[in-house]
Amino acid sequence: MQSPITLEALHILDAIDRRGSFAAAANELDRAPSSLSYQIQKLEQDLDIMIFDRSGHKANFTEAGQLILETGRTILAATQKLVNDASVLANGWELDITLAFDGIIPIENFFSMVDSLSQVSSTRVKLQEEILAGCWESLADGRADLLICPKLETLPHDVKAEVIGAMEMIWVAAPDHYVHKRAGAFDDKAREKYRVIAIADTAREQPPISINVIQKQPRLTVTNFAAKVSALQNGLGIGTLPKQRALALIEQGKLKQIEGTDAQPIEIILAWKRNKIGEAKSWCIQYLKKTFKSNAVI
Repeated sequence: MQSPITLEALHILDAIDRRGSFAAAANELDRAPSSLSYQIQKLEQDLDIMIFDRSGHKANFTEAGQLILETGRTILAATQKLVNDASVLANGWELDITLAFDGIIPIENFFSMVDSLSQVSSTRVKLQEEILAGCWESLADGRADLLICPKLETLPHDVKAEVIGAMEMIWVAAPDHYVHKRAGAFDDKAREKYRVIAIADTAREQPPISINVIQKQPRLTVTNFAAKVSALQNGLGIGTLPKQRALALIEQGKLKQIEGTDAQPIEIILAWKRNKIGEAKSWCIQYLKKTFKSNAVI
């Protein structure tokens, strides 16, 4: 008897959990929300179980649904590994390769790599935005083959990494935000008075990381970099942005650097696991090292 649980259904459940709603998952999967709802309802009918508890304002996974989600992710990871391993064995080039990158790094940095790789291989590329601990979890869990993100003080033992560039983060707010009227040092005590705009960590299992957020400080958490910029421009709080990306908004009068703050330098690394490396992964590593190091500042 054929199981009603398909890989497509598992991908849908995974996207709903990661994105937090049917609508956001549908956007990621380029599907209509009604199509996702229909497929999940059909799956519930076929299995004769409830995957989602719809009694509240938001649909949440039931215990049975959570089991399907977690086991399904193991199946998806194993399936992807099987496909890639077979592809590498057959021709040396992976069928798919996923590059995860921290959301503070513009995705445009990777477009030339995608274009250049297509000239030497038919490997399909996925550019996957992650935030903070989610970056490292994606590499550890095998959801990503390569990772570009801010450097950690201590790297996992099974990871190889190289510094490929640098960024500077600066504190900004909307020009009319009341933080610009303050007097005195902009220390931790002063910052507690102002709402900080933060991007949600994309880690699923690992403890989330907070950067430049004080425990007692009011905060607004958004899901991506674009939303953070929009919230800052609309005067909802203060936050840090990469200097290279903030300067254009400052010149346009949409943001203003907070007086008394200095740029915070961070190193950007390229990381990958020390396991078997296929042709596409090796090619991308060399390309990214050469491209980023020639630019120095991201």
